[in-house]
Amino acid sequence: MKFGVNVFLTDNAINPAALARAVEERGFESLFFPEHTHIPLKRRSIPSTGTPLTEDYAHMLDPFVAIMAAAAATERLRLATGICLVIQHDPITLAKTVASVDFLSKGRLLFGVGAGWNEEEMENHGTDPTKRFRLMRERIEAMKAIWTQDEASYQGKVVRFDPIWSWPKPVQKPHPPILVGGAGPHALKRVVDFGDEWLPTAREFKAERIAELQEMAARAGRGRIPVSVFAAPPNEEAVTSCLAAGVDRCIFRMGGLPEAEAIRTLDDYAKLAAAYAGA
Repeated sequence: MKFGVNVFLTDNAINPAALARAVEERGFESLFFPEHTHIPLKRRSIPSTGTPLTEDYAHMLDPFVAIMAAAAATERLRLATGICLVIQHDPITLAKTVASVDFLSKGRLLFGVGAGWNEEEMENHGTDPTKRFRLMRERIEAMKAIWTQDEASYQGKVVRFDPIWSWPKPVQKPHPPILVGGAGPHALKRVVDFGDEWLPTAREFKAERIAELQEMAARAGRGRIPVSVFAAPPNEEAVTSCLAAGVDRCIFRMGGLPEAEAIRTLDDYAKLAAAYAGA
């Protein structure tokens, strides 16, 4: 099983370049950055849990900018969005960003995607929350066309454009792996339909759903679909449950910490991961 770290990176935390070097030096495989463009003042908590929103949500760095800073400071580390809110981006512009980052990082991008939960944030981007899953699917399908076709076009119900030219193309073929977040009733179908991996949170994933995913993949004529568990608590219980369920990547959560504290925390995480090296 591979180990990664997802960091709630803000303008008050460790610099992404220093963070990425520390993560790579400690043998982690990947580093994930979340996304929120802003937080509307009327949104005070996360609907599914009632957890109050902290100021950090409004202080996040742009994930793609952070990834490029991290890429310039490392050589092997996989760099990921965890997650990119696709429904808040123009698909042609986002396709260009993803391809450029993959090109400049020499094929190290993991493209974690989701439809999000902050309805007020979506609405400020002109997105109808009730249509976000259709919009996400069509934008991802449209981006795949741009990444893989010299003269790309797409004609969906909500995303439409006639043939275009757009380069660079991603280094990874046919495109960077698409890790689909979410664990709702239709999440696994979305993974099978247009994803390369499933990216549930530690709170959401269950071993029986992983088995269900692989059954759905087989019925669709696909091979085994990898699973990455996101925002896992850094403890033995979380790691052993991931191992028992056949998870491919365990991603430890970490807050946006100052540099000295972040380094100490990563040292502790690395000791835990080392105990399961090769498992």
